[in-house]
Amino acid sequence: MTPSDNSVLLDKVRGSLYGGAIGDALGAPVEGHTPEKIHEMYGKITDFVPTLDDSPRRRHRTEGRYTDDSHMVQALSQAYIDEGGHLDAHSFARRIVPLILEPRWIPDLEREMPIVERLFYPEKWLYIRNGLANADPRLAGAGNMVNCGAAMYATPVGIVNAGDPVSAYHEAVDVLSAHQHSYGLEAAAVQATAVAEAFRPGASVDSIIDVVLSLAKDGTRKAIEAVVECARGYDDWYEAIGPLRDAMRPWDGAPDILGDRGKGNNDNTPSREHSIEEVPIALAFLVVAKGDFAGSICGGTNYGRDNDSIAGKAGAIAGALHGASAIRQDWIEQVRSANDIDLDPMARELTALVYELQQEQLAAAQDRAADFELLLAAR
Repeated sequence: MTPSDNSVLLDKVRGSLYGGAIGDALGAPVEGHTPEKIHEMYGKITDFVPTLDDSPRRRHRTEGRYTDDSHMVQALSQAYIDEGGHLDAHSFARRIVPLILEPRWIPDLEREMPIVERLFYPEKWLYIRNGLANADPRLAGAGNMVNCGAAMYATPVGIVNAGDPVSAYHEAVDVLSAHQHSYGLEAAAVQATAVAEAFRPGASVDSIIDVVLSLAKDGTRKAIEAVVECARGYDDWYEAIGPLRDAMRPWDGAPDILGDRGKGNNDNTPSREHSIEEVPIALAFLVVAKGDFAGSICGGTNYGRDNDSIAGKAGAIAGALHGASAIRQDWIEQVRSANDIDLDPMARELTALVYELQQEQLAAAQDRAADFELLLAAR
């Protein structure tokens, strides 16, 4: 038996890939703005919007065009497909460097270029440390600016570990140690965990939060606890924006005004007490929206700050939870058109890989069980 084109598994893989891309694209035109500025410009954003900002950074971020987050999700997905199996820090470093150096169409800059040229400095670190410096991949993330860069594309780790959040957590820590450290690495592991749990047929928002809290460490766990407790008091994602920011602020290593270096809790340096903002807030909006796809990504988008990453993470989790069949088809079509991309072939290849890995895991478990029968036999 192999997954069919109408399997629940494929629907969930498509949902996670398209869901993340849609959330990313919804927030892209207003990335970095405050909620107040977003409201002044657009009111409430509940659909793709044209950019009203002519700055070089946002000029071409318009109706449905996503950012580097989605390019990196696709690159890591391709790394898994090319590997034909699970990744570790070494195989990830070997696979990812050529992929981010490969020219591709970058819609929000309207030109073809290597992904690495589109990445923010902490993500360029992937090439610097693993390509140029030839660092030990397991240590390559040490010293990087701590940010959400690894978490922004951790979703494929959750996909290939569909239904196995514990394995997703540990694989993400291993794989993405080649990129990040401290609470930046922890956030990536939590994102992968949430996506993997969302694939379980019996999964719910509550089960996602429960398994995340059972695995998350240090400030990341404390931040998730704080924002989830706050989120449970709200049913309206728009009303929750201010209170969620207040709940997140004590744990956030970034400043209130993004780009204002030196004004955060810890200025993006390693800490066991702090957390990146994006993953806890994405989980919080899932709680507020009770897992609803549109509500989750709209909350993330209108929150402002690094809203494309927040909405993208929430979209990837909600998309895995409900499948692509729960996402507006016109949103899927708009992302395809605006970015000149069809994610369906990648979704089918990932689905086939997930099934193969599950079969291998099952066979290994059966072999181990047989070995234990012999170990438990009387001498």
